[in-house]
Amino acid sequence: MTNKLYYESAYLKEWQTKISRAVEKEDGLYLILEETAFYPHGGGQPCDTGFINELPVLDVILEDDEVLHKVERLPADNQLSCRIDWDKRFDHMQQHSGQHLLSAVFLDLCKALTLSFYLGSEYATIDIELPELTPAQLALVEREVNRHIYLNHSITSYFVNEAELAHLPLVKQPKVTENIRVVEIDSVEYNACGGTHVSSTGAIGMIKLLKAEKQKGNIRITFKCGTRALEEFNESLQILSVLSAKYNTGKDEIIDRIEKWEQEHKDLQLELRALKDQNDSFTARELLSALEPECHLVSQVFEHRSLKDLQSLALKLTAQTELPVLLLSAEENKVVLAHSGSSEISCGAFFKTSLAEFQGKGGGSDKMAQAGFPAWENALAFYEFAKKEFI
Repeated sequence: MTNKLYYESAYLKEWQTKISRAVEKEDGLYLILEETAFYPHGGGQPCDTGFINELPVLDVILEDDEVLHKVERLPADNQLSCRIDWDKRFDHMQQHSGQHLLSAVFLDLCKALTLSFYLGSEYATIDIELPELTPAQLALVEREVNRHIYLNHSITSYFVNEAELAHLPLVKQPKVTENIRVVEIDSVEYNACGGTHVSSTGAIGMIKLLKAEKQKGNIRITFKCGTRALEEFNESLQILSVLSAKYNTGKDEIIDRIEKWEQEHKDLQLELRALKDQNDSFTARELLSALEPECHLVSQVFEHRSLKDLQSLALKLTAQTELPVLLLSAEENKVVLAHSGSSEISCGAFFKTSLAEFQGKGGGSDKMAQAGFPAWENALAFYEFAKKEFI
C-alpha cells in the first residue's frame, strides 16, 4: 500500500522515493511509488500535478488503496525526486477548505445541508438542500463565512476509529467504516474528508459568493476562494475602470449612466424605425409609380438594404398592389419574394424547388419567402431566374 504523504502534511512540496511497480493500462503507463504526496482525484477535489524526476505527472488516480501516477514513460533512474505543482495544490486547498467553512455556515444560518461539491479550474460550486435563497440571506452567509476567516480558526485532520467517531458531532456520517479521516475546523465543524486543506481559516484568504441559482429543487452556489477571489475582484475592477472611462463618469454613477444610455438608445431606435417606415412608404410609391402598364412583377435590386429592410419594404408594397414583389440585397446576397395572396404561386414552395440549383438556402410561407446565397453571382442569377418566372 502506498504511503500517502498528503495525509501527514498538505504542505509537503518535494520528496525522494522509489518505484514500487509500473502498471500498463489502456490509456497509458502508471507508476506506483513507495511514498507519494500527489493527491488523486476524489471527494470533489481534482488530482495534483507536478514532476517525477523530469517526467510530468499527467494524472493521479486511486485504485484499491494504491495511488497511480500517469506518466509518458518510465524514469531513467529508480531514485526519484518528486515535486508538486504547488500553486495548483494550494489553490485546491483554499477552495476545499473554503467549501467546508461555507457549508458549515449554510448549515448554521439556513439549516441547509450540502448535497454535493464541485471544484473546477475556474470556480467551485456546492448544491445545498434549500428550495429558496434570498439575496439578503446570501449576503448574510457571505459576511459570516468571511468573519470566520478573520477569526483564523485552526484546521486539523486526523484518523479515528468507530468508537472515537461516535463521540464526534459529524455533519454527515462517512460511508467507510475504517481509515476514517476527520477534518476539524476549530469551533466550527467536524467533517469526514480525505482531501487536502490549509492549516487555518485565515489561509483561505477570502470567499466571494458569485451567484445562487435553482438546480433540481435545490440551490447551487458558485463561489471563489483565496487567489481566485482576488483575481475575480481585479478582473471586475478592470471592467469597471474601462466602463468608467468609456462613459466619462465615476464608478458610483456608472449604473445611472448606462440606464440613461439605454433609454437614449431606445428613443433612437424608435426614431429610426419611424424614419425607415417613412422611407419604405416613399420607396414603395416610387417603385409602383414607375411600373409599366403591362408589368407583372415589382422587382428591384438594392445596394445597402438588410434582409429585414427588404421584408419591411415587401410588406409595404404587397399592401398596395396585387403584383408579386421580388427584391434583392447586393450587400447581403439575400432575396425576398412576396405577394398579397392574390397569386397562385406559393413563395415558399417556389424557393424550395428552385434554390438548390443556385446554392441558396431559405424558405417561407405562401405569401413571403427569403433566401441567402454564398456569393453575389448566385444571388443575382436566382433573382434573374425568378423574374422570368413572373414576367
